[in-house]
Amino acid sequence: MRKFVGVILVIALFAEVSFAGLAKDKTMYIGGTITTIKEGTEGQSSAKDEKVFVFSAGASKIEIPYDQVDGLEYGQKAGRRVGATMALGITTLGIGALPVLFSKKRKHFLTITWKDAEGKGQAAVFELGKDVIRTTIATLEARTGKKVEYQDEEAKKSGRGN
Repeated sequence: MRKFVGVILVIALFAEVSFAGLAKDKTMYIGGTITTIKEGTEGQSSAKDEKVFVFSAGASKIEIPYDQVDGLEYGQKAGRRVGATMALGITTLGIGALPVLFSKKRKHFLTITWKDAEGKGQAAVFELGKDVIRTTIATLEARTGKKVEYQDEEAKKSGRGN
């Protein structure tokens, strides 16, 4: 019985870690040409300023002037969360049901390309939390005058809310 309880505790801890990810109202800098912010840094993004899109993480900041944006691209990646559903399977369906339990998690990626003050091409890829996707895309399209290129139909549905 102690082994069984131990296994459940380990799986529950694993489940907690698998839920950890980008908060629904946050943005993460995934990578690009900017070296002043470390890849994988989580922060806030804002398109509220009339002249620049801002990503800030503590004292670090990326400012992208709307009038210098060359392109916007949005795409998704669907992944699987196994740990959380394993814990659910143990508690509700029994251990034998574990292999068939999976849940999906979508990641939302926005790529922005622009020219810096010296006219040099720059690019940044951001992962957006699900609560900021639509407003960010709509605001960027309005402020830059550029249309977002969607990687596929699923991304188009999610980005536009269709």
